[in-house]
Amino acid sequence: MIVTYFEDTDTLYLQFNQNEVAETRDLDKRTVVEYDHKGHMVAITLEHAKESTEVSDFSFQNILSKSA
Repeated sequence: MIVTYFEDTDTLYLQFNQNEVAETRDLDKRTVVEYDHKGHMVAITLEHAKESTEVSDFSFQNILSKSA
């Protein structure tokens, strides 16, 4: 997964995999979701990210399973 924030346009891009995008859907005025040919989500784009997220306070936490 790749998370990219474009400060100059206040755009947050979350890429979940490298699959080829086959379909793009607008969820609302600020949110676009991209899907591959199997219907799996490839990425989400959030315009005006600071209005709907706490992008400036981003953190990442990976929780390992007990079997790992």
